[in-house]
Amino acid sequence: MIRVAIADDQALVRAGLRTLLEHADDFELAGEASDGMQAVELARTARPDVMVMDVRMPRCDGIEATRRITSDPACAEVKILVLTTFDVDDNVFAALRAGASGFLLKDAAPEEILAAIRVVADGDALLSPSVTRRLITEFVSRPHKVPDGSARLLDRLTEREREVLALVAKGLSNKDIAEKEYLSYATVKTHISRILTKLNMRDRAQLVVFAYESGLVTPGSA
Repeated sequence: MIRVAIADDQALVRAGLRTLLEHADDFELAGEASDGMQAVELARTARPDVMVMDVRMPRCDGIEATRRITSDPACAEVKILVLTTFDVDDNVFAALRAGASGFLLKDAAPEEILAAIRVVADGDALLSPSVTRRLITEFVSRPHKVPDGSARLLDRLTEREREVLALVAKGLSNKDIAEKEYLSYATVKTHISRILTKLNMRDRAQLVVFAYESGLVTPGSA
């Protein structure tokens, strides 16, 4: 059972998502929040598997709420799925940097919304290879400063771990990586777990951003 919390300042949106979750057998509503401050408190008290987070909310916006939740050790297992009006905009990039595990369009079909929540809960992929490629293509085309020390962080990884990280950044799922590299699914999961630990990152979304910002993967190679 996937426990889902909803954070959105629009009652109609919350009601729609609530109804959608209630009609699916593998979801349980963990609570609702109407602003960013409530979302942070809800994450700390309810510890949902996934919080569906709107960006524009009063008191504290969704990006800042995401940052507070993902930086709180008590919420280490809470994954954030950001609601956005446009599939690629500055809010998406800011949310990913803040630690969000993925993003979801507000006008997505019901089955797409449920699928996105399941994917983020499972942690197997950012969303889908096509969405990841589109997101990253837009991300890397924008001017940004390479974070200090990113190259040194890469030195922590073995050659095989770098190869796996590059494939994660291109949007491949664990299953895809296993087939491409002739590895077992369990071995791929172990590699990714070690990469996350060595880089001190919480999920695949942060790995994707880091891989491009560090220069490990370039737009042409995607």
